[in-house]
Amino acid sequence: MRKIILVSSLVLILGLSQPAAAEGYLGVYEDLPLAPGLTEVHGAGLTFDSPAGRIVEGYAKGAVKAGDILKFYATTLPQLGWTRETDTLYRREAEMLKLDTELEGRALVVHFTISPE
Repeated sequence: MRKIILVSSLVLILGLSQPAAAEGYLGVYEDLPLAPGLTEVHGAGLTFDSPAGRIVEGYAKGAVKAGDILKFYATTLPQLGWTRETDTLYRREAEMLKLDTELEGRALVVHFTISPE
């Protein structure tokens, strides 16, 4: 009986500690996952390559809370090699990722900007 309780507890703990699954990836940047509840705003993004590095902008929106979105990225981005500088700023190699959130009616719009350092 103790073994069953122990195994059940471990399964529950491990299951709860997993980050939320992404809803797909941002189309303009191949390895930036979309947080649950976000949908990419197609046609609103851009990609520009320059000698200093690439500049990428993308937008996603959904009926979600900014705190939940920032928590998702705080958990997920380090697994993809990004280092958290602040709640909305991440660094990976020579690139910076900035997350800006803004309410648009009842939807939250997330603006992703990737640029050289």
